[in-house]
Amino acid sequence: MPTLVLPVLRSGVFSGHTQPRLTAGDMELEPWCDRDAEFLAEVYCDPAIQRWHVRSMDVKEAREWITARALRWKGEHGADWVVRREGAPVGRVGLRTVDLEEGRAEVAYWTAPEARGNGVAIQALTALSNWALETVGFHRLDLHHSVQNAASCRVAVKCGYEVEGTAHSSVLHSDGWHDMHLHARINRGSGRLNPPRGHHRSE
Repeated sequence: MPTLVLPVLRSGVFSGHTQPRLTAGDMELEPWCDRDAEFLAEVYCDPAIQRWHVRSMDVKEAREWITARALRWKGEHGADWVVRREGAPVGRVGLRTVDLEEGRAEVAYWTAPEARGNGVAIQALTALSNWALETVGFHRLDLHHSVQNAASCRVAVKCGYEVEGTAHSSVLHSDGWHDMHLHARINRGSGRLNPPRGHHRSE
């Protein structure tokens, strides 16, 4: 069935390019690699990560997760970066869902326990958001978090994600169903349908 609206983004905006490395203040956002598996497994032992991200993983599962990130980039279903400061991994930021036709994605992020309170999540999410909206040409980025996760709400607001409402009893956590805050950043100038070539150049 033909659509009457052209896609916001063409197929190939991810898969046609190498996943870029992005700069976030004094940090670098890089594609995940096998050497990050032990860090990833250790972070997912943290009670706060388990509470809000509703999973754990061992080193073997971490390697599988990392392999899946590369496949998601090639399949244009998502994109993930490890956040490094002075070469050491300190967090994660990514697009957990991607819809190129709608020009829409949902962001995700977390910070390792020892790196919290230092602006890691704010800088990393800002860098990713600016790249996705201004360089790639996404029209809208969604951000969802439990209403009980006040820290995540502060990060969202500081990164320019406006609160749009609450989805009641929306996501199942280990302690039951949680209401979720809905935030979004919108590219008000995203009238163009086809982003310029070379849009994966790192800042």
